[in-house]
Amino acid sequence: MKLQTSRQICSRNRKSQAGISLIETMIALGLLLIASAGIMTLATVAMSTTETQGHLAARTAEYAQDKMEQLLALGYKDVATDTTVFPAVVGACCGLQVGGSLNPNAPVVGYSDYVDKSGNPVPAGANWQYIRVWRITANAADNLKTISVLTQVRYGVGQTGILPRATVTSLKSSPF
Repeated sequence: MKLQTSRQICSRNRKSQAGISLIETMIALGLLLIASAGIMTLATVAMSTTETQGHLAARTAEYAQDKMEQLLALGYKDVATDTTVFPAVVGACCGLQVGGSLNPNAPVVGYSDYVDKSGNPVPAGANWQYIRVWRITANAADNLKTISVLTQVRYGVGQTGILPRATVTSLKSSPF
């Protein structure tokens, strides 16, 4: 059996603990970069979904409810108050007169209005973010009017297809 000197033992230990090479470091960084790119893509999708489904959908419901409250404040027989402006003014149209539509792509004059991203009413040609359309139907036998308000956002964030919208429906009775 051959005895090893301390110099030979130290030399062998240094070679086995030489550290990581530049190539190994580059491979590790490349794998980290690929994983990070996948996570960033997922984060982008999550942010746009949160914006569309959270913020915009909540605003559509809020603005639909605002319009419903404005319409419910009118008297049952009021057919002359213009509710397309805020505050509402007595004019030639339309109050709670039967009519309107819930189609935001073909709004009926007198039964639609527009609001900006802060909820302030704006003219149709202005920089609007949400459209509100409403329909009023009547059941004369029960002295009831059904009021439906639909609000739709103009465009979503990072989304194609169906835009966020909300519909609110309520009954108005006579004499109230």
